[in-house]
Amino acid sequence: MRILLVEDETDLAQALASALRQNQAVVDVASSLREAEEAALGAQHDVIVLDRGLPDGDGLSLVAFLRQNDIAAAVLVLTAMSDVAERVLSLDGGADDYLAKPFSMDELMARVRALARRPAVRASLVMTLGQLRFEHHTRQVHVGEVGLTLPRRELLVLEALLEHRGRTVQREALQDRVYGHKDDIQSNALDTHVSRLRSKLDKAGAQVEIHAIRGVGYLICAASAP
Repeated sequence: MRILLVEDETDLAQALASALRQNQAVVDVASSLREAEEAALGAQHDVIVLDRGLPDGDGLSLVAFLRQNDIAAAVLVLTAMSDVAERVLSLDGGADDYLAKPFSMDELMARVRALARRPAVRASLVMTLGQLRFEHHTRQVHVGEVGLTLPRRELLVLEALLEHRGRTVQREALQDRVYGHKDDIQSNALDTHVSRLRSKLDKAGAQVEIHAIRGVGYLICAASAP
């Protein structure tokens, strides 16, 4: 799950980004409408968590920008404006959900997960290959009946590969899914994550293979019969 967080209060933005990352999300952070527009055009996000009160305008104007550019990410509006008229304005303005400040972090996480489960965002809630099963809504991986715990970035690599199982996923596309646009990415970081993921799947008996396509990217497929 990739999230764009649009929030100009630095401390709050850092706290929200940290909480979202702990819930297995890649998070891009923008502090203004201009930064948010650039980030939305630069990567595909599942959910946008959007503050209304931004230094260069009302966050709701971003929703119109998204729809004009055929960006279908779900939008959760955060605002200190808690009266009914403002909630109606946010929803009528194209937001998918609304949460007034101050709010419970647990409730925010639950609302983000609910938006990410919508069919328009996730076409398939469960993906299977070989003995491997990936559940989007719980972010859980099973090999047969046994759960397999993976670090966040290995989980994101696996998710991206499974969404295109049997087809090559370009390195750039994988990096976009795994890293935020401001992350400092080492040249071999992606290869390291893939190598560790491949080793864990082999050890668990997942009966899948991850192939490196030289100069292009990676693909995952069911293991060949012995």
